[in-house]
Amino acid sequence: MEKTALGQRIREARLKKSYTQQALAEQAGIGNVYLGEIERGLKMPSLNSFIKIIEALDISADYVLRNELRSGEAYIFDEITNKLKDLTPQQRKTAADILDAYVRNLD
Repeated sequence: MEKTALGQRIREARLKKSYTQQALAEQAGIGNVYLGEIERGLKMPSLNSFIKIIEALDISADYVLRNELRSGEAYIFDEITNKLKDLTPQQRKTAADILDAYVRNLD
């Protein structure tokens, strides 16, 4: 996994919890500057730091690594479902048509 993608996912999870960088860093027992560098993709956290971060955020590694691990697929499907559930039936059909066209043109 590339550092930038990992950092963005950690940042997204932090913002969903309404944590500041400082609050998360304190909960995880890591430095605020270090957390900022991880979120900006400048540094890759050690395994120990990664575990501390996901525990502080109360999320699974699958959630953060969802595009890297097969077990993370459920999170991707949940994200798509959540985006579609508030749409009207016509909007959902349009979204499905767009997705179909996109998938057909992959390659």
